[in-house]
Amino acid sequence: MEFCPKCKKLMIYVGNKAVCRKCGYEKEVGDQKVIIKSEKNKEDIPVIEGENVKTLPTTKAICPACGNTEAFWWMRQLRAADESEVRFFRCTKCGKTWREYN
Repeated sequence: MEFCPKCKKLMIYVGNKAVCRKCGYEKEVGDQKVIIKSEKNKEDIPVIEGENVKTLPTTKAICPACGNTEAFWWMRQLRAADESEVRFFRCTKCGKTWREYN
C-alpha cells in the first residue's frame, strides 16, 4: 500500500506502476510488487515489500535529534478511551521516534 506524494491519497496498482486515482501521479514499483492469491475471494492482492517502501503518511515536524523537517506519523490510544490519542512521529532522515500529547 502506498500513498501519493502529491495529494496523499491511496494509490492503486496497474501493471508495474502505482497510480493515484485522484491526481494521476504514477510511480514505477519494479520488482517490489508481489501478488498474493486470496483463498476467500480468489482475487489477486498486490503487496509491496522492502525496507525502502514507507507506507505511513508524512507531515512537517522538526526532529529533535537531527533537525530534519519531515516525519512519518501515526496515532495510538494508550490510556483510557475517554482520553485523547497520542501522536507518534518518526524522522524520515535519522529514524528517531518521539510523541506529541494532545
